[in-house]
This record gives sequence, structure tokens and C-alpha cells, in this order.
Amino acid sequence: MFKNKRSFFERITGSVSFDDKDFDEVQMPVEQETSNKDAASDWLKDNAEEGELAVDLFQTSSEIVIRAMISGVKPEDLNISITREMVTIKGRRDETERVAESDYFQKELYWGAFSRTLLLPSEVEPDECEATEKHGLLTLRLPKIDKQRVQKLKIKSL
Repeated sequence: MFKNKRSFFERITGSVSFDDKDFDEVQMPVEQETSNKDAASDWLKDNAEEGELAVDLFQTSSEIVIRAMISGVKPEDLNISITREMVTIKGRRDETERVAESDYFQKELYWGAFSRTLLLPSEVEPDECEATEKHGLLTLRLPKIDKQRVQKLKIKSL
């Protein structure tokens, strides 16, 4: 019925391998079944607190560009952190009008806290980055570090 040794995937997911002929014989223990459901619902609750911001990330010859739609977000509700290798954009979009759930026919817009952390494809100069917003489109321009550039150092005589 069960294999003597479970695969790595089976151990991680708690799944069970069986042959077609053993299909009717396999039963999941009740306590394990409920604990898996609780773990899944806990994971969903933890990840439902914050939405993920959709972005476009591309490069030109001299910079990396990130674009994101942030319509409805006040500038004071937006936080952008930049290091040489990573960018994090966090914010909050609040509804201005409260509508009862029963009055909605369709609800697709995301309201609440959101964030996105991006690992950059090359190092950037954080001090020279700029952010602009026009018509709800946030554009970050991150100048690449030129690793090919050679700086000559003059020696001072004391």
C-alpha cells in the first residue's frame, strides 16, 4: 500500500503515494487532515494582509527603470527604499467611500496595504535615483554603476 520510503515531495507536502489498485484503501488520518487545513488557512491569513504591487522592470544602457501603477495612493502613504541591489516599494491605497459588501456587483480593485521588493539585475547608485509620478504611474530611474569605469588617483606629495 504505502512505499517504505517517502519522497522529498511527499515529506514536505504530507502527500501520500499509492497505486491505482490501492486507491480505495488509502485514508488520511483525521488529525493530520485538520492540521493541514489549519496550516493552509493560517498561511492564507498571513499573506492576505498585504497586496503585491504589479511592476514593470527593464533596463536601458545606463539605467534600470521600474514602473508601477499607484493611482489613488497619496505621496505620504508611499515609501520607497533603495540599496545597490534591491528596491522595496510599500504603500497604502484607502477607499474614500464605504460601500456595503452586499451592494457590490463586481469588486476587482485592491484597497489596503501593498508592497513589492525587487532584486535588481545589476547594481545601482542609490544616491542618484529619482522617482516621478504622472497620472498614477510611478517611474523609478536607477542609474547603473559603471564597473568598467576607471578612476585615476592623483598622489599628493606631503
